[in-house]
Amino acid sequence: MNYETIAQQVLKRIFIELEASGRHVHVTGQQALALFGHPLTPKRPLSQPGQYLANERVTVIGPKGEFQNVAVLGPERPEGQVELSMTDARTLGISAPVRLSGDIQDTPGATLRGEQGEVTLLHGVIVAKRHIHMTPEDAKVMGVSDKQVVRLQTYTARPLVFDDVVVRVSPKFETYVHLDYDEANACGFQAGDLGRILQ
Repeated sequence: MNYETIAQQVLKRIFIELEASGRHVHVTGQQALALFGHPLTPKRPLSQPGQYLANERVTVIGPKGEFQNVAVLGPERPEGQVELSMTDARTLGISAPVRLSGDIQDTPGATLRGEQGEVTLLHGVIVAKRHIHMTPEDAKVMGVSDKQVVRLQTYTARPLVFDDVVVRVSPKFETYVHLDYDEANACGFQAGDLGRILQ
């Protein structure tokens, strides 16, 4: 084992790579058919196993505005969901709560427009709560558990400590921090930047 490999292993025990997650939409199989006339088609894989950026795009429409060419992520889900930053939500005129993905009860809705039709979501618009996807192995090494709330130091152009960061542990995950663009811009994020959990 060379020094570079050892150094990489040490770094992985201390630091976590940051990712910025832009506005995006999740749809059901039925919604995909209504919007596009066919199921989602993968364009490229994302960092989380089995997740992908779809070729399809939608317009997200709110009471005060709309965003065109919004990314759709696959695979299809049991319920439709729109994930925005707080700035995005204000632009659309939607009072979106801060929630973990999938926690969409009592949330506002929006209209999605695709190349073949429109779908109205009665609920499902959220501002994604900042979180860390983590493998069970990395969670054990870093001494954290699923649903634990931690503080995160960013090593970025404008270093910040983020409070209220939720750890999500699953063997289906790869270990990455997910920030939305408001948070990423606040800390001066650039691709490849790292963070560290503060106990």
